[in-house]
Amino acid sequence: MRFMPLVLALTCASPAFADVPCGGSFSSFVKNVKTEAIRLGHDKSTVNAFLANAAHSPAVIKADRSQGVFKKDFIEFSRAVISQNRISNGASNGAKYKSVFDKVEQQYGVSRGVLLAFWALETDYGQVQGNFNTLNSLLTLGHDCRRPDLFQPQIFAALELYEQGDFDPVNTKGAWAGEIGMVQMLPEDILRNGVDGDGDGHVSLKTSAPDALMSGGKMLNHLGWRKGEPWLQEVQVPDNLDWSKTGLDQKIPVSEWAKMGVKPRAGNLGNPNLKASILLPMGRKGPAFIAYPNFDIYFEWNKSFVYVTTAAYFATRLEGASSYKAGNPEQGLNDAQMKSLQTKLGKRGHDVGKVDGILGAKTRAAVQSEQERLGMPADAWPTAALLNKL
Repeated sequence: MRFMPLVLALTCASPAFADVPCGGSFSSFVKNVKTEAIRLGHDKSTVNAFLANAAHSPAVIKADRSQGVFKKDFIEFSRAVISQNRISNGASNGAKYKSVFDKVEQQYGVSRGVLLAFWALETDYGQVQGNFNTLNSLLTLGHDCRRPDLFQPQIFAALELYEQGDFDPVNTKGAWAGEIGMVQMLPEDILRNGVDGDGDGHVSLKTSAPDALMSGGKMLNHLGWRKGEPWLQEVQVPDNLDWSKTGLDQKIPVSEWAKMGVKPRAGNLGNPNLKASILLPMGRKGPAFIAYPNFDIYFEWNKSFVYVTTAAYFATRLEGASSYKAGNPEQGLNDAQMKSLQTKLGKRGHDVGKVDGILGAKTRAAVQSEQERLGMPADAWPTAALLNKL
């Protein structure tokens, strides 16, 4: 099951090209795309064939505007998507493609649990890859004026893949936002980080697990994944911890966290010299994790805090970690309350982005700041008590 982030996953710098004006009639937009592609040196007949069946997709716009899944809290979301079936299938797929995972770890330094978790959450190990026409998805979102700078480069990348014989404008299908294949990569990312893992001469992320896994590993390596280092670990935190030091924007050496009483639930903490954050996705009374530098790379794959935390935690489960200790978190806010909170925070000068009811990084930072100002435990978890005080 694919969950689309607020900002697309796995995007790197775009190829140089002039922006095509968004909005207006869709047919005019497609015409402008053709003109720009030809100006960039693509063969006119190839461009015409590539765009011959271009069509606007209202379903794509609807999907883009209704991402309510990101309003779930960490416990609700993680329990919904991490099942025993997915854990069992992760073990079987890990064994089936052991040689591929060994090669990914050797060449790119990415631990197998990390890729297995993405493979599971993105497409249920390749079973649910999406049924949207990829080109029409990209054209529709490139034409839409909400994020054209994000989607338009993908159109031209798809054109390059088409010229290489690795993209079919009529039959290539995937997620509504244009991602393709088992680990859901955008055309630009396939173009730049695609790997022919099975040696058949093509990068086929839809049908070849070796291609998908090797490509995903290369992409994470390109984004800065650090070989041999952990990414997330469940910890126990003392009741008297300085909560204002928690959160992803606070990075302190592991040795210092240990001095403050942070202990692993199992095993040992990472390298004492690594700088890490204490992550409390549902406040000081809920689950607690220590997030190492590799955790930041997850946000290059997906911008949703709850998705990223779930994917990183699931990766540890697939490598043998036990279920997290849920604790007894304070009651969070419903959608209306969260929007009210964001509005109040905005009036106090905090940048929370769009008032959308989603507890993202900006809203968390603002909540923590206000909690500290009001003398409340600054654990970045919004409650009715905070809302009332504001």
